[in-house]
Parts: sequence; structure tokens; C-alpha cells
Amino acid sequence: MSLTELSGAATPEPTDTVDTPARPIRRTSPFGALLLRLHFYAGILVAPFLVVAALTGLAYTITPQLDKILYSDQLTVAEVGDRQLPLAEQIGAARNAHPDGSIATVRPGDGDQTTRVTFSLPELGEKQHTVYVDPYTAQVQGQLTTWFGSTPATTWLDDLHRNLHLGVVGRHYSELAASWLWVIALGGITLWWRRRSAARATARHLLVPDLSAGKGVRRTRGWHATTGIWLTVGLLFLSATGLTWSRYAGANFGTGLDALSARAPEISTSLATVPNEPAETGGGHQHGATGAGGVVESAAFDRVAAAARAASLSGPVEIAPAAEPGSAWTVTQVDNTWPVAKDRIAVDPAGGEVTARSDFADWPLLAQLSGLGIQAHMGILFGPINQILLAALALGLLCVIVLGYRMWWQRRPTRVDRRGLVGIPPARGGVRGLPLWALLIGIPVITAIGWALPLFGLTLLAFLVIDVVAGAVSRRRRRAAIPAAPESIGG
Repeated sequence: MSLTELSGAATPEPTDTVDTPARPIRRTSPFGALLLRLHFYAGILVAPFLVVAALTGLAYTITPQLDKILYSDQLTVAEVGDRQLPLAEQIGAARNAHPDGSIATVRPGDGDQTTRVTFSLPELGEKQHTVYVDPYTAQVQGQLTTWFGSTPATTWLDDLHRNLHLGVVGRHYSELAASWLWVIALGGITLWWRRRSAARATARHLLVPDLSAGKGVRRTRGWHATTGIWLTVGLLFLSATGLTWSRYAGANFGTGLDALSARAPEISTSLATVPNEPAETGGGHQHGATGAGGVVESAAFDRVAAAARAASLSGPVEIAPAAEPGSAWTVTQVDNTWPVAKDRIAVDPAGGEVTARSDFADWPLLAQLSGLGIQAHMGILFGPINQILLAALALGLLCVIVLGYRMWWQRRPTRVDRRGLVGIPPARGGVRGLPLWALLIGIPVITAIGWALPLFGLTLLAFLVIDVVAGAVSRRRRRAAIPAAPESIGG
């Protein structure tokens, strides 16, 4: 949430003029002093990562509208017809336009949406080629290189937000931002609550800035803190959902889901009998399709689609041929807007019988929540409202960061003999003042969090080591300077 101290500082606040005498030092508890120093340094050092995440996330929120502008010719048809042509005919047209690769998925068109036939090619890696076909005329409307169904523009912005186009190394930036965001947010709330409680303010004053404060750091702090309060729930949500698919914390989250048997259940694609020969080609090369497991019959897509509709899989669906001959095909609902439709079935392509089913309502609760959380994080779950909320969160976070840095500058020493470019850090010594019981509880808790969120743990440890070393150097310099300048100030 916030980026600098929101409770009583361990050092006197600087004034806006040189002539005004400094205020007396406000005493704070060891816990408050420790939290203040952690919040200050975490905000200062992590804020640049949060700025990048906020800006790239803000850009990603407009991807649905961007896709409509850039790829309307591929994604939608010019005129909705009265009757759709068989999938076999549409797939044949797609195959003629794209003879290379094997069919990975087919998403039948619905309404003004084109049918998407996706081909896998080894040289593309995770990416694929998607051919867009008018379901009413079987006319090919274009071809794009996609990533899990995402258009090139959406894929580019997704990579920018996720890893800055730096691959695996770049993912560290987003995980670091998500790992510290919740710490900064909760720390800011605690510090602001302590400050307002000390001033005997009501709960309402926690949610509105102190408009009676004059110009300077107090007014900035009020806007900084109350804006952060309003954003807190959203920021905690972004932090939690972002960590679920991060590199290290996400892996630990997956391990936890496995331990709790809380993953989305797999659907069985085994069949009782295995055909001795590949299915017939359906009467013509133009209707043939090569699946991941060999030659398959294009007409099977129509049988499988009909079985899915008969099994009440409404809305947009995605058909995936079997990975191996003699296995069932899968059909998955892909409606990710609320109320989501994510049921799946396995279908025997030869006869169209449903052999297995997995309904979203039967998934473990954690699997449901993680799936919904990811869609909300991407701005999909609630449609345009979701996009607006995410954009507001990103803009609000940027405002909080700017206000935090402004406070840092406003707190700079302004006396002639103590001028500084920015404010001095809160004083050390919070850990030494903590009671033993707090250390006995706090150290194991922080260790456990550091294990679950490795980048948080490593950076926190690095901060502690650097701070201890800097403190030792500062004390040594003060001792060496005592004869010449008894009042010299250390870091």
C-alpha cells in the first residue's frame, strides 16, 4: 500500500521552513519502530517493481478492446448466417489454408464468432497457429500465431506484464512485486491505524484524509494512507493471485494443492476398446485432419460436438483430439465470465458416447477459487467491470507510490547545517526492544513465510544483512568522529 512511514516516526519530522523549531521526538513502541523501518525500506526499494507491474497491468486491461480493433476480421464474421456448416467442412478449409502441423484444438464458432482451428508445430514451442473460419461459409478469414488461444497483441502484453520479455529471468520482477505487495499494504494499514488511534480518531477518519492538515508531509500522508486503505482489498487480491502462478511461490502453492488433493480433477480419456486401425478419413483429403496421435476423421469433430451439446455443455466449447490413438477426446467449456462454465467431458470419437465427466461445481473449493482468482486477475471474470476495477487499482497504486516518494522528499532535513536531498530513514533498534515472546513467535513465522515465498525471504534476509552492516559502519564512523563533531548523525 504505502511507501513510507505512516505512524509516529522515531525521528523528528522536518518542517517546511528553516526558522520553525523542530518538534520533539515522538516515542513509539519497539514493534512500531520495527514495522516503520521495514515499511519504509520495503516501500522505497520495492516501489520501482510495483510501478512497472502497475503500468504493464494497466496496459493489459485493455486487451479485449485491443483485440477487437486489431483482429476483428479474424475473430468475427461480417454477417451471421442462418445455419452453420458442419465442422468437418470448416476444418477442411482450415487444413487447406494451413497444411502443416497437427490439430491441437477446435473451438466452434458461435453467433458472430469465427471457428478457431489451432495447429501445433514443433518449431513454435508453446505457441501455435490458429486459423479462423467463417462457420456459415467455411471461408478462411485469417491466421495468427497464438499462445493458449491469445492473440499476438494479448500475448505480447501478457509477456510484458509477466516477465518484461526477458523470459525466466524476467519473472523474478513480478514475483518480487507480488511477494512484497501484501507486506507493504498490511504494514501501511497497521501504521496508519496506530497513528489515528493515538490521535483518538474515529473509524471514519481512517477512510478519509485529514483535510484540516496544512500543506506539507501531513497532508500528503493523509492522502497517501487513506488512498491505500481504499485499495487494500484489491491489492491483497492481486498479490495472492499473482503469486499462485509465479515461479517459486507458485510451485510451493501447487505443492500445497497436491498435499490437500485440491487441484482440478483430471478427466479419464481411456476407452474400453482400442481400434486396430485409424478411423476412416471421411471421404476426401480435404476433410482429413491429422491429430496429435495420428490420422483422425474430421467428421468425428461433428459427432463429438453433438455429444457435448447433448450432455448440456452450452456456450463456447473447445474440442481437443486424443493425444494417443484409442483414447477419448475431450470437450471443455471455455466461458470464463461470471457465472463461469468450465465443465468437461470425454467422448469416444467413433460413436459419440460420453465416457467421463468433470463438472466445475464438483471441483475442490481451492481449485475453484484459484481458477476464478486467475480469471479475475486477468480482467475476464466480470467483463468490462472487472477491467475498470483493475485499471482503477493500477492507477490508485501509482498514486500511492508517487505520494510515498513525495513524503520521502518532504521529510528531508531543511536546516542550514543539516540539509538533505531526501528524508532520513527511521531509527534502528526496533528488534532489540522486542520482548522475548515476540521473537520466539515472530522468527518461526517469518521463516515459514520466507520458505513459502522464497523471493520475499531472500530479499528480507539481504535487507537485514545490509542493514546490520550499514549500522555497524555508521556506529564506527560516529565513534571516530566524536572528538571533532559530537552531534554527527549516522544512517
